[in-house]
Amino acid sequence: MGVRKMKINQVKPDFPIFKQQVNGQPLVYLDSAATSQKPQVVIDAISHYYQTANANVHRGVHTLSDKSTLAWTESRQTIAQFFGAKPNELIVTRNTTEAINGVAYGWALDHLKPGQVVMVSMLEHHSNLVTWQEMCRRTGALIKLIPVTPVGELDLDWYGHNIDQQVKLVALSHVSNALGCLTDLDKVSKLARKVGARILIDGAQSAPHMPIDFDKLDIDFLAFSGHKMLGPMGIGGLLVKQELLDSHQMKPWLFGGGMIASVSPEKATFQDNSADRFTAGTPDVASLVGLATACQYLSQIGMQNVFNHDQTLVEYALEQLGQIKEVQIVGPKTNRVGSVAFLYKDVHAHDVAQILDSQGIAVRSGHHCTMPLHTHFGWSATIRASFNVYNTKTDINALMAGLAKVKAVFGK
Repeated sequence: MGVRKMKINQVKPDFPIFKQQVNGQPLVYLDSAATSQKPQVVIDAISHYYQTANANVHRGVHTLSDKSTLAWTESRQTIAQFFGAKPNELIVTRNTTEAINGVAYGWALDHLKPGQVVMVSMLEHHSNLVTWQEMCRRTGALIKLIPVTPVGELDLDWYGHNIDQQVKLVALSHVSNALGCLTDLDKVSKLARKVGARILIDGAQSAPHMPIDFDKLDIDFLAFSGHKMLGPMGIGGLLVKQELLDSHQMKPWLFGGGMIASVSPEKATFQDNSADRFTAGTPDVASLVGLATACQYLSQIGMQNVFNHDQTLVEYALEQLGQIKEVQIVGPKTNRVGSVAFLYKDVHAHDVAQILDSQGIAVRSGHHCTMPLHTHFGWSATIRASFNVYNTKTDINALMAGLAKVKAVFGK
């Protein structure tokens, strides 16, 4: 894609999905925390790969294989650079969930012992809770949940008083997918390092909205999903600090062709290069090309500009929702990224979402894969409006008009 400067309030035409109407209304998409829409350049990059370079990587000496291998290698470099990581620190996965499972099976299975502790939090997405429940069951380790404050933020005071030498892994979301709370990674890391714990961060909700410099973060693992950051579905990554790869503390968890150095009837040896060692079988080159293009697109806007735009939308949504007496905002009013969640008095979240959909407005309703959090607060379901670069205050105004329709239908 050609280099051009982009103003964030002018990017919506880059996204072809917004040319359509939903239920006779212009599409207002407020569900980007679940999956983001894709700019035309990402769609074109995927199509161009299949039209001009489709072949298996590394396994051929013909021209198309060389072109495909180059596309794979350059895309890895682009994505790693976007996150401030070294290319060899990137393990390509399908999504955040697979990346977290990669840490479980590639690191924790060999390093967790009976009685040791994995710390997660009440805020976690099921992918960062259920994975560790299962790994603790298999290893005999224990899982300990960091509670939340009354407004739904991570209780860092409790964390500081309860982390000890038995804690071997702290696995937390950078930004809560349900409440949008931003975790203080500096404080989390300092306390974890004092007891020698490794740190895994679920970056699914932070990667689309804010600058991330993996090299400067004092963490061991960062998981992310391409489909939440303008890239295609089915592609994501796990960033792993180089020392864990060089020391082979982080091991492959998928096995097969491509990642091997040699194979005999009795055993196999694996590639020294981590970019190859963690790639078993045929990779999804086209989707990686699409994700790299999404990273370039976001870089052209500038991730600090993306974050500033996000904060403007979050603050405006909180202000506007706060004027509706039937609405109860859940989660903090500050230190929030990417989304706003709320309840509507005496109306189920699914009913609210259906009426909004009739007006062409897409929001997410339910427990957002955070059932323990919802149970803790006694919420059967919440409504979440989440944002990305293509959203504007006009979309939030449409949401307010849609909620007026909810009031008219239910008389609330």
